[in-house]
Amino acid sequence: MKPITRWSDIPEFADEEAEAVFWRENELDSRLMATSVQESDTKESTTITLRFDPRMLSRIKRIARSRFLNYQSMMKQWLAERLEDEMRKQ
Repeated sequence: MKPITRWSDIPEFADEEAEAVFWRENELDSRLMATSVQESDTKESTTITLRFDPRMLSRIKRIARSRFLNYQSMMKQWLAERLEDEMRKQ
């Protein structure tokens, strides 16, 4: 099994069969799961408001559900990963 260490390493799937094939060969790294849960519990946070197209938000929620995650926590993880990438580029 190949460990997935970044959420961005999980591709968009054309259908459930393609997703099943992917997950037969890959698994989430335990540290990735731990960081997505721990960060929201251990750090101070500020509430913000974002407006999303309803279809986009629906897709985000579906992805989060398939990963057994809260969609807001997943979005924070995505933003944290992107921020790290951007900081490395500087």
